[in-house]
Amino acid sequence: MQVNRAAILEAAEKLSNWGRWGENDQIGTLNNVSPEDVIAAGRLIRKGKVFSLGLSLKEPIQSGLFGGRWNPIHTMLATGTDAVAGNQDTPYPYLRYADDAINMPCQASTQWDALCHIFLGDKMYNGYDANLVDARGAKKLGIEHVRDKMVGRGVLLDVARFKGVGSLDDGYAITIADLEATAAAQGVEIRKGDFVIVRTGHQERCLANKDWSGYAGGAAPGFAFETCYWIREKDIAAICSDTWGCEVRPNETDEANQPWHWVVIPAIGISMGEIFYLKELAEDCEADKVYEFFFSAPPLHLPGGAGSPINPQAVK
Repeated sequence: MQVNRAAILEAAEKLSNWGRWGENDQIGTLNNVSPEDVIAAGRLIRKGKVFSLGLSLKEPIQSGLFGGRWNPIHTMLATGTDAVAGNQDTPYPYLRYADDAINMPCQASTQWDALCHIFLGDKMYNGYDANLVDARGAKKLGIEHVRDKMVGRGVLLDVARFKGVGSLDDGYAITIADLEATAAAQGVEIRKGDFVIVRTGHQERCLANKDWSGYAGGAAPGFAFETCYWIREKDIAAICSDTWGCEVRPNETDEANQPWHWVVIPAIGISMGEIFYLKELAEDCEADKVYEFFFSAPPLHLPGGAGSPINPQAVK
């Protein structure tokens, strides 16, 4: 489809979930997950095998783009060398320990975007004013509202493997047809309330090459703009990927930066997970041909946060 500013605004209007769950709603499409869905997701645990979907915080993926994001800084506050040297024996003797700290943007690595993260004009999801996000954080739609909602049926759509490649090419736009064909080939059905995770292989290519140049904000495979219609039609809970920004880059238009974001977060109100590490999960799904699993990825309890680092878990 042709993507321009008019098409973006048309999609935002057609696909809007504003008011669907009430004028005070702050969790968007996570309303699609029922308690029964969570119970059913628990029944998907058959092997007791757990996969961490969080990328190592030691990977230097950030380029300074978007808010001047930096890579996580891990600092030791107390060490074993301090202990052995006797530095910890006074004034309270014999408690020897290690302690540390981390300094990072909330979206420096594997993370959720909060619904206050993207504005459509001067509005956020559900019509909230963008001015409600100020220097003290978000007064509406902060990440804390979903701290107990990120659990349910996870589904992996391994588009790269379906296409027979280790990684989709940079600039490859994943279409609705690609998503549907991948699901059909895997024998998995996308259902209302699912946490859908799409593998492009882009992150694994960077890991293998030990080269993150361009990963954060450069050319990348990702969702075509048209998939915002698929997301709304399927009524999924969340959409996630292994790339920095989920949607294809270069973008499909010069009239808007990250045009897909303009629709999916502020209009549809979907939670978006980025920079997911998928290698081991994808290999296991290929081996046993089971692409559904119990999924849990709670954000930090950070009132007013526009995002949160996470270590998602897939349990099969």
